[in-house]
Amino acid sequence: MTTKAVEVFEKEFPALASQFSLKPFQEKVINQVILSGSTLAVMPTGGGKSLIYWVTAKALKGTCLVVSPLIALIDEQAEKLTASGCNVLAIHGGMGATEQIKQLKAFAKGESIPDFIFVSPERMATDGFFEYCITLQKDNIKLVVIDEVHCISQWGFDFRPFYKHIPVFLNSVFSNNWPKILGLTATINPRELIDITTDFRIAKKSIIKDDVLLRFDIDLKVEKLSNEEEKRERLWEIIEDHKNEKILVYLYRKYHKGGVEDLCDVANQKGLTALSFHGDMTSSERQQIISEYRDGSTNLVFATNAFGMGIDIPNIRVVIHFMLPESIEQYYQEIGRAGRDQNGATSYMLYSNKNIQVRKTHFIDKSFPKGDEVKELFKKASNNEVGKKTLQYFAEEELQSALPYFLNCNAISIEGKGFTGLKVFKTNTNERLKSIVDSSKTGMVIPVLLKPENSQISCKDFFNITYKALVDDEATLTKNLDKCLIINATEKELTDEQLENISSETARKREYKHNLLDYLVYLLDNFDSSNSMHQEIGRYLGVNKHLLNKIHKTESGIWVRSKSEVIIANILYRSSIDFQYEEKLYYNDSQWKEPDFTIRHNGKTWYWEHLGLLGDEQYNENWQEKKQIFKDLGVWDYVITTKESAVLSNQANELVKKIKTG
Repeated sequence: MTTKAVEVFEKEFPALASQFSLKPFQEKVINQVILSGSTLAVMPTGGGKSLIYWVTAKALKGTCLVVSPLIALIDEQAEKLTASGCNVLAIHGGMGATEQIKQLKAFAKGESIPDFIFVSPERMATDGFFEYCITLQKDNIKLVVIDEVHCISQWGFDFRPFYKHIPVFLNSVFSNNWPKILGLTATINPRELIDITTDFRIAKKSIIKDDVLLRFDIDLKVEKLSNEEEKRERLWEIIEDHKNEKILVYLYRKYHKGGVEDLCDVANQKGLTALSFHGDMTSSERQQIISEYRDGSTNLVFATNAFGMGIDIPNIRVVIHFMLPESIEQYYQEIGRAGRDQNGATSYMLYSNKNIQVRKTHFIDKSFPKGDEVKELFKKASNNEVGKKTLQYFAEEELQSALPYFLNCNAISIEGKGFTGLKVFKTNTNERLKSIVDSSKTGMVIPVLLKPENSQISCKDFFNITYKALVDDEATLTKNLDKCLIINATEKELTDEQLENISSETARKREYKHNLLDYLVYLLDNFDSSNSMHQEIGRYLGVNKHLLNKIHKTESGIWVRSKSEVIIANILYRSSIDFQYEEKLYYNDSQWKEPDFTIRHNGKTWYWEHLGLLGDEQYNENWQEKKQIFKDLGVWDYVITTKESAVLSNQANELVKKIKTG
């Protein structure tokens, strides 16, 4: 039966549909959003997230607002969608300010109705003109997609403070009548899950996890070494062993000895062709490195975790962690950069006892502001004065991480998003705006907001007067609008109670992150085998225990429990026979059994059981129970069985002939 998802995919993306079909999980998520509303989809890296929201958006019609964390990722998606015939509006710093306003005005007026609008969370939180234009067309927005949605959780390693403001934006634009929300992520722990479902109003029943969250195709290797010198020697040995493959080395220090730049220089001195990659590089520099890595000009990159979200290079064969990540989630997401072409990969974790302590003291602990730092950052934000201020949020990186603490203890509130100066507006036709501009001697916004005659106007309404004039062509700009937050400081200085609240909050988060690291180290110290490590990570991530033993991949892309089942699945697949692995067979309203393979061919349904552990007492007992259920359901004549055998392939091929002729 063709579902709505398949129907829309084939109609709207015919070129792609001619090359491949939607995966069952993609189809499931798309239909869930269409039929049931807001959904959180958790799926493995490289699992095809983009196609899920492409098809969902087209099915819902209207405009889809996509919140994405990286310019490179936005541009990549915009390019692909445009090539597929979609109308795309991508708003970010790479587009000139004049062009941004032109495009947003066309959208606000209804002159251009994009299928997709891409924006970063930081843009949503600081750009009042963007919010105003979206508000004018809010009824046309049918879907809001939050890519890398785990970034909203303050407990995660990838926390982006302004992801927390996305719900504030949605409330401001849509009030309580939000469009459907689709959150997409690869790995997430139970605590982060609570943040996401709460903040985005997603019911727990609407969380869909892919059955294949675990990457058993990546061979995990863990090596604990006695000191840094030994660790370095081992690093170069591994690189030499894999010198003809694409290698990614993860570190978390940009400079100094043992950092990204240092090891990259050493590699080049050794005659290797290596590049370094970190957040201090410009966007164009990073794009150039990605391009050279993708096309094979270099096969070795030393990177911080800036090499992460949105970078999709399918044939990375080796990931080496030369420094400890801070959590299982970070570790698993970073090894997930490898083997996206489904051809397998190897991951090496190299660590020593010294690395554990350094990770805690130099990385985790230093990521939280101390008492004197908190006071100094509050002074930067508020100038130690009560009342409204403009905050150039992006000018101070430290302030970006401190602002959430000030908001949480009510020392600061965000009143609006706007700009610092009014004199950039030129108008002769909008008398209200003209009087506002003329009323300011300095041209600065704050003095105008503080005038008694404006005391009853909210910041948002004040700025909307200017934005409306721009959209209605009643005003023009003499130069680009800057973007800032209007904040309101409630205190001249942080009170003892507020300082204590911030101290308690940072202590709680610090302890939590220490615990995450301790659990990762516990797994590393007790490493047994690659498969068991994947399974332990799966348990931690909340993967259904029933799925943890699906560790063998078949030619059709499904995962099964034994190598014998791989043989059977591959023979069925090559024979073009429709089958499902462990599909539920109900024998009353609430109970079911799962035949190994359910096969549908020529209008008949067959059940194939591979009896791999006959002789085990419990296994025999379970098989007898299952056999009786087949008989009670009247399908025993269509049950096929095989046993462990050196000639299993021959037996399976004979049974396939029986199915085809039966």
